[in-house]
Amino acid sequence: MLKILICGAGGFIGGHLASKFSKDKNIELICADIKPLEYWFQNFDNSKNYSLDLKEFDNTLKVTQEVDYIFNFACNMGGMGFIENNKADCMLSVLVNTNLLRSAIKNKCKKFFFSSSACVYNSLKQKKTFIEGLKEEDAYPADPEDGYGWEKLFSERMCRHFTEDFGLETRVVRYHNIYGPVGTFDGGREKAPAALCRKIIMAKKNKEKKIDVWGDGEQTRSFLYIDDCIKGTLNVFDSDKQDVFNIGSEEQVSINQMIEVIEEIADYKVEKNYQLDKPKGVRGRSSDNSFVTKEIGWKPSLTLKEGLTKTYAWIEQQINSNSNIEKFCKSNIEK
Repeated sequence: MLKILICGAGGFIGGHLASKFSKDKNIELICADIKPLEYWFQNFDNSKNYSLDLKEFDNTLKVTQEVDYIFNFACNMGGMGFIENNKADCMLSVLVNTNLLRSAIKNKCKKFFFSSSACVYNSLKQKKTFIEGLKEEDAYPADPEDGYGWEKLFSERMCRHFTEDFGLETRVVRYHNIYGPVGTFDGGREKAPAALCRKIIMAKKNKEKKIDVWGDGEQTRSFLYIDDCIKGTLNVFDSDKQDVFNIGSEEQVSINQMIEVIEEIADYKVEKNYQLDKPKGVRGRSSDNSFVTKEIGWKPSLTLKEGLTKTYAWIEQQINSNSNIEKFCKSNIEK
């Protein structure tokens, strides 16, 4: 039986991966997160759950004992507003990855997965609205998102050197704006798809016509639905390739275009109150999937509209039922 540890299992991507593994009777699942268990987005009776701080080396030693595989999603992060205003806290996540890598060597773990981010990419390549998709080599020369992006890029390099120096098998992917149900949709850490779904749901519910939009709405991104993310993650992990891979969508849209898609789903039109002084991030960002498709055979299966339809329905259900609102909206619980 495989013994698998998911760090950051109380969060969004980690929780969805834990959900998948919890259904496999050949896996002994261990889950760890800094949040109290009642604030985990998902938890499972057949997993061993730890609520502890993985920035402490003793804790990573404890949870990695006799573990075969480690998946590290644990980091302090959120949407652009959180990232721009909490750079030091984001950088401290490097302690989690450092301690887990050291513990993996000490406890003779077989394979280590690190979740990186599109925020590692050179900002000079993201100055225009609609850009060519970013290839893996575009991370260098290094000029990532300050704080969060630097931590991710440094941790990528740590994985590489632990492979070179200690023989630890590592896998690294760069996620491009993952979204979907069972994730944060309010409180300051939510990302654009969830935030905009929530705003339009509330506008429709309260018969209001105007929503706030950060920036001018012309900034572009690509967004990947969570089910495609999990499939891509496991395809990379199960492969024999130790390169860094993009896991994202090539369907690049502006924020204004995404609002139009959500309006169509909601059957409700809104006016946009552009807040030009709010954090906006880079002007344009999208994924080039040519390398991961060629080497791994993975590509997304859902369109943005299909994924947003599922996400909108889930957020609307949460708001209307008032169930677990605090869990998915609390801003002061570290992820």
